[in-house]
Amino acid sequence: MTEAAEATRRTPGTPCWVSLMVHSLGTTEEFYTDLFGWEYVPGPDQLGPYVRALLNGREVAGIGEMPPDRQLPVAWTTYLATDDADVAAEAVRACGGTVAVGPLDAGVAGRMAICSDPLGAIFGLWQADAHPGSLGHGAPGTPVWNELVTQDASAVGTFYEHVFGHEARAHSTATADFDYLTLSLAGRPVAGVHGVGRSLPHDRGPHWMAYFEVEDTDLAAARVTELGGRVLAPPRDGLSGRLATVADPEGAVFTLVRSRP
Repeated sequence: MTEAAEATRRTPGTPCWVSLMVHSLGTTEEFYTDLFGWEYVPGPDQLGPYVRALLNGREVAGIGEMPPDRQLPVAWTTYLATDDADVAAEAVRACGGTVAVGPLDAGVAGRMAICSDPLGAIFGLWQADAHPGSLGHGAPGTPVWNELVTQDASAVGTFYEHVFGHEARAHSTATADFDYLTLSLAGRPVAGVHGVGRSLPHDRGPHWMAYFEVEDTDLAAARVTELGGRVLAPPRDGLSGRLATVADPEGAVFTLVRSRP
């Protein structure tokens, strides 16, 4: 690990990066620039056409372009930090998950793998070298929270506890009708697990949801529509603030949030 990465090392199990694979890189760049104010720099050559999004000079997310012959679902992927991607990948397999890609080197940036948990939610592993990931500063346009949407929170929460050392606790407002766990490391919440049972979208299955901070959820949701995206769940008040679930023009789903003070 380089000195720069060591200085900003993320605790293993902490969401540290989000990335998106799309069919039209240029069009997608324009959408997120208009929505969040992102700028871009080239990413590792080993990943094909790929850029890192910057906001005020800080890296916040990655966007890559699929080969023309690949027709994979377009979705944001949450990456969890690890000190050793190979060891973490073996733990994923041992605990009933699947390793679909890697582990493989991403140039000098680090080492990565794409995995899925036992219920099918896709996530990444990121072993940082020169690139420590997004630091989640909380400014508008940055990823500020990651939440697993799945059938049963407790069933899959055990998997993340065993693989990453998370402490999974029922949220203080959880009830028989609201199945929600908070994943914590050293007493600090780092992610959520929302069990929605039969309400899980049939066209998506279990998935990790990336939350991006905005100054005004209602205005940002309206802007998504103006830019060719869709509002899937209109602005409403939630546990973490005012939320809206939206999709970009290629169908990648994410959540806008104006966090509570």
